[in-house]
Amino acid sequence: MILLLFVVITLVYVFLIGSLAIDFDKVKPFSLEDVEAKTSFSILIPFRNEAENLPALLKSIAGLQYPKHLFEVILVDDASEDASVSVIKKILDTNLSTDKSTRTDIIITDNVRESNSPKKDAITSAIQIAKYDWIVTTDADCILPKFWLDTLDTFIQKQEPNFIVSPVTYSNVTSFLDRFQLLDFLSLQGATIGGFGINKPFLCNGANLAYKKDFFKAVQGFQGNTNIASGDDIFLLEKALKQDAKKVHYLKCEHTIVTTEAEKTTRSLISQRVRWASKSANYKNSFAKVVGCIVLLMNAALITALTLSITGLFNFKVLLYLFLIKCSIDFLLLFKTLRFFNQESFLSSYLFSCLLYPFFSVYVVIVSVFSNYKWKGRAFSK
Repeated sequence: MILLLFVVITLVYVFLIGSLAIDFDKVKPFSLEDVEAKTSFSILIPFRNEAENLPALLKSIAGLQYPKHLFEVILVDDASEDASVSVIKKILDTNLSTDKSTRTDIIITDNVRESNSPKKDAITSAIQIAKYDWIVTTDADCILPKFWLDTLDTFIQKQEPNFIVSPVTYSNVTSFLDRFQLLDFLSLQGATIGGFGINKPFLCNGANLAYKKDFFKAVQGFQGNTNIASGDDIFLLEKALKQDAKKVHYLKCEHTIVTTEAEKTTRSLISQRVRWASKSANYKNSFAKVVGCIVLLMNAALITALTLSITGLFNFKVLLYLFLIKCSIDFLLLFKTLRFFNQESFLSSYLFSCLLYPFFSVYVVIVSVFSNYKWKGRAFSK
C-alpha cells in the first residue's frame, strides 16, 4: 500500500514537472529591437538597511540606456537603521548633473506604514507620488541590466500588456551554499516560465515586475492581502490574472534579467524561504496550491521512504529508483532554465543539491507552518 502511494505521488510529480519543462519552450524568447522609446516608467525600490548594496544599485541605474526624461526612480526608505539614506544622498550629490537630459530623476521618500506588510506599504506609498503610467518594481540589493527599460518598452509597444513578469537570477555565485540557492531559485524561475507555457501562471518575483498604474488602482492595490507580510508580487499576479489573464505576460529576454546575490548564511537563507513559504496558505490560485502540495508530497515521500528503508520496512532499491526519477525530471526543467540564464556550469552541484533539497524544503514548510519569522531585523507573524 505504501509502495503504491509513493509510486502514485511520483507519477503525478513527473507529469507536473514534465509539463512545465516541455511547455517551457512555448514561452518564446523576445528580441530587443531598435524602436523609438515611448513608454514612461516609474521605478519603485523599497529599501531597509541596504547601505552595503545601494552603491551598486545606483551605479546600475546610472547605466540604464533608456532616455532619462522617460523614467524616474522612487526610493522608499522603510525605517532604515543604517546609513542607507546618507549613502544615497552622497552618491546623488557626487554624480549630480545640471543637464536634465542626462540626469536621472531620483526621489527619496519615507514609507507610510498602514498595514502588517512594510513592502506593500512602501510600494503603495510610492505609487501615490509616481508620475508615470507604468510601474516597475525591483529590490535594493539588485543590479539592473542596461537595456532593461528599452526591452520593456519594446515589449509594451508590441504586446500591449497590463502586467509583465520578468526573470531574476543570482550573481557572484562562489560557495556551495550559493550554488545550492541558485539551483533552488532557478527551479522556481523555471516553474514560473513553465507556468506561463501551460497557460497557468502562478509565480513571479517582485524584484522584476512591471504593471500599469491604472491596473493597480483598478484592483485596489494590495487590499485583501495587507495582513500578510510578504507576497507583494504573487497576490498582485493573482489579481491581474482574475482581471484579464490575456494581458499578463512573461518577458523572456536576456536583456531583462535582473541579478541579486544569494543569502550569505544558512540562517538567513532559511528565514528568506520561510518568509516565501508563509504566504502560500493564502494563495487564491488553486493551481499554485496544487503545485505546492505535489512538490511537498514528493519530497516528504522520499524522506519517509528513506526512514522506512533504514528500519528495513521499505526496499532501498525502490527508494533509489524514485529518487533518480525525481532528479531526472527536475534536471530537464532546470537544464532549460540554466541554459536560458547562461548558468549551465552550476549544474556540477546538482546531484549533491538533490540529496539535500528534500530535507531542506520539508523543513522550511514545517517551520513556516508552526512558527513566525524574522526579516530585516523585524519579527513577523504568519
